[in-house]
Amino acid sequence: MSPTQKAIVVSELGKPVTLVKVAVAGLNPHDQKSRDWGLFILRDLTPVPKDYSGDTDLPSVPTNDVVGRITKLGPGVTDLAIGDRIVYQPSFAPGSKQNGLQEYALAELGALTKIPDSITDDEAATLPTNIIAPLVALFDALQIPAPWLPAAKDFDYANTTILIVGGGSNCGQFGVQLAKLANIGRIVVVGGDEAKLRSFGATHVIDRYAGYEMVLTKIRDIVGDDLVYAYDSINPAEGQLLALNALSSSKRGALARLIPRVPVDESKVLGKRAGFDVRDVFGSSQVHPELAAGFWSRVPSYLESRQIKPLAYVVKRGLTAENVNEVLDAYRDGKSVAKTHIHL
Repeated sequence: MSPTQKAIVVSELGKPVTLVKVAVAGLNPHDQKSRDWGLFILRDLTPVPKDYSGDTDLPSVPTNDVVGRITKLGPGVTDLAIGDRIVYQPSFAPGSKQNGLQEYALAELGALTKIPDSITDDEAATLPTNIIAPLVALFDALQIPAPWLPAAKDFDYANTTILIVGGGSNCGQFGVQLAKLANIGRIVVVGGDEAKLRSFGATHVIDRYAGYEMVLTKIRDIVGDDLVYAYDSINPAEGQLLALNALSSSKRGALARLIPRVPVDESKVLGKRAGFDVRDVFGSSQVHPELAAGFWSRVPSYLESRQIKPLAYVVKRGLTAENVNEVLDAYRDGKSVAKTHIHL
């Protein structure tokens, strides 16, 4: 071990964890925000100057999509074995020792699952961040019962409608799959490849390039005045306004949104006599442990039954700054970026 590296002590967190030899680490847009804004490094999201001497928990290891093999078990771990191949979502907490761009990392129970033999490392690595965010949006922020909970038996999924804005994004595509998993009857999606989204379970797909007023009209033609659930996976100002204005006027509806790019001008939300809610989503397994644990325990069967389908990805081989920064620079510059996995 290099004298500049620090060994990880598996028992030091005081909770059931495993030590993992990392094979794949998946990059996402938030990793660029961490590098350039200090997201999850500085709490106020201001950039971290080179000469900053405050409390930053630097160095910070990026990536929250990780696949690897267990090399050591922590205290209280009984359902896993050394050599198991797992996928997991690391904590977003500053100073986390779980993130993926390092040879060995910690993974905690409740945020991981074993990977079925029929699923590759890269297929599994498309899941964590991009599926937990819509999981929290649908089944926590929007308060739709997760389909495995006791409350599900009394919820009328078949007569429920959800609007998903940002169907071309990974969080949008997994949102469609989760809505279908819950057997939501009408899944209306704005943006994205129609054939792919319908294969995931969308019942209606609307071209986002049709223009704001036309898209809103098309949504209302489908949902009438009944829409009370909306989820925006990309959150430009116009997308948030679209979702909010599509909500019912006579029933109180809600929009669940990921980290917004810009604040929404609620003065442009018209005619909502019953009001509406805007609910921010933090897609972290550690922040929502009960929901996440229930989901992760079912992921192998969902993957094997194809109820959850992995998304597209590309691969870069080698844990180098050049490989990582090339992807993060593309996110920063607003380029179209394929989900990229670093093979260690």
